[in-house]
Amino acid sequence: MSQVQTGVMRGRSHRAGRAARKRRQKQESVVQSVSVCHQLQYVRLMKFLHQRGFTSTLLQPALFTDTGRGLQALKTIKPSQLLISLPQSCLLTTSTVLDSYLGQYIKSWKPRLSPLLALCAFLVCERHRGEASDWFPYIDVLPAAYTCPSYFTDDVMAVLPTSVRRRALEQRESVREIHSLNQDFFRSLQPILNQPVEDVFTYEALRWAWCSVNTRSVFMSHPSNDFLSGQDVYALAPFLDLLNHLPDVQVKASFNDVTRCYEIRSVSGTLRYQQAFINYGSHDNQRLMLEYGFVAPCNPHSVVYISTDLLIDVLRGDRSLDQKIKFLRENDFLHNLTVSSEGPSWRLMTALRLLSLPQTLYHHWRAVLLGQSVCEEREEWSIRTAKTICQRLLQDTHTALDKISLLLRQGDQSVVEQLDVVKSLRQEERCILGSCLEALGGTLKQPDDLLPRQPDVDTVS
Repeated sequence: MSQVQTGVMRGRSHRAGRAARKRRQKQESVVQSVSVCHQLQYVRLMKFLHQRGFTSTLLQPALFTDTGRGLQALKTIKPSQLLISLPQSCLLTTSTVLDSYLGQYIKSWKPRLSPLLALCAFLVCERHRGEASDWFPYIDVLPAAYTCPSYFTDDVMAVLPTSVRRRALEQRESVREIHSLNQDFFRSLQPILNQPVEDVFTYEALRWAWCSVNTRSVFMSHPSNDFLSGQDVYALAPFLDLLNHLPDVQVKASFNDVTRCYEIRSVSGTLRYQQAFINYGSHDNQRLMLEYGFVAPCNPHSVVYISTDLLIDVLRGDRSLDQKIKFLRENDFLHNLTVSSEGPSWRLMTALRLLSLPQTLYHHWRAVLLGQSVCEEREEWSIRTAKTICQRLLQDTHTALDKISLLLRQGDQSVVEQLDVVKSLRQEERCILGSCLEALGGTLKQPDDLLPRQPDVDTVS
């Protein structure tokens, strides 16, 4: 289900945006594909699934020039038609794990494991067993590595946007913690391994398993049990997880309790020989990169996030800034400050309007957060500040893209794949920032040292 896509440049104005869309439509109309259903690994996968009750006549695995691996429609799929129906026996869930040779070890372990760790441990063991594994046909088609932040090198982390770098580092660290904190449990599995446990349950093996579950599982609620701790909502879905994401596609997906199948129904349909897509949710590109390891070109949900550190840096001359930042934080107004191609978000402009007020108007701060307007001079200051923020971010984006170009010439293939994802994210954000500046009436070449000066008047509106 995870895919790696290169960024498609969008225009910086509405006219250029339409032109870019036309070019993209033209490119999409000539997307080339080649079936891979004859390859041994997919032959084995389909045999494995057919033995478990799955029959598929609508879709086949294929390689596409725009997305890489995906599923191709063999017939035209009509609106509201069932795209795929995968029997429960084909799904890999915690029930699969608890009913396996691993079950007795998990059931007796205290403290109880999380459903995620149970699935990860099973994947590591099954991959270790190779062709002896019942799930080998599925394991064999899983990616050998991923382009999620938990795989990123320090060099790749360094060229991420500041707003997402912290979350990327947290993801990498959380996987390291899962590995280090569960060493005793891993050691308890030595009797079922034919190699030393430290050679099987390596950090790299657990990272691979964690990304496999995190990027490829579908949401499926399972009843709680006495052996696992925490919400159990994961199901790995072989074949179905080859479906790629497209932001503007609509599907209906859920487990059907009557047919006992996980079903996806197409809302708009798919033409014969075209790639069939699903929608992972209304996610912006930062979230897609964090959770799935790819970026969707021309994603209508994409925004650029404004960090608190950037706000503080831009407004560092304001003597009452600390108090204002504290007030915004106490009122939960420092997160989700964004700009889009259409302009700054309401939350960002509201925060800037408050930041335009002097300390003497403290009694008006809450009213401004609730939507009270400010005087024309303060509104203009807020717009100029938004422009300055966009210019700073644009400058940072250009610098990062230059660094990425340099790293691409030096890196090995795995690092190149990681950099390609970050490059796509940066290119998409460059387009958003350029369009936002045009929406604000700004120019991309406005001198960076023309920082907004605080209005002198002591009135709100």
